[in-house]
Amino acid sequence: MTSIICERLCAEMEGEFVVFLIGMRINKPWKPWKWGPVAAAMPRMIIELRRTPELGLLHARTHFGFPDILVVQYWRSFEHLEAYARAREHAHLPAWQAFNRAVASNGDVGIWHETYLISPGRHESVYNNMPPFGLGAAGKLVSAVGARQEARARIRESA
Repeated sequence: MTSIICERLCAEMEGEFVVFLIGMRINKPWKPWKWGPVAAAMPRMIIELRRTPELGLLHARTHFGFPDILVVQYWRSFEHLEAYARAREHAHLPAWQAFNRAVASNGDVGIWHETYLISPGRHESVYNNMPPFGLGAAGKLVSAVGARQEARARIRESA
């Protein structure tokens, strides 16, 4: 278990970064041969990305809530994210092609993603009595005191 940090903290990120939300929805739970391969693909990708930090993934966390699975990812840049998505030698493109062959738009499994490009000064965060989490796990945790005590000041501080 990750250690709890008993202090009020906020996250700092150097420059621009990307928040990428990606998920799947099990629409027909009685068809595990359709959704099982989709669910198994993401852990393989996350393992590959964690083993190869130069690909640009800063942090990822998976959230389960039947029938949905959500992965929140933080990337160094959109260019890193796009390069990974299109690279034939990495796990994503073959998984995407397999999904399109097996499921495509038949309704068995839903997939989705949202991409957010974040500029300096356009984010803030606070954590209290938490292990490193979210942006705090992707970036650098600092004490939320002084100029970082309030949300408006943290926004200015991150600029």
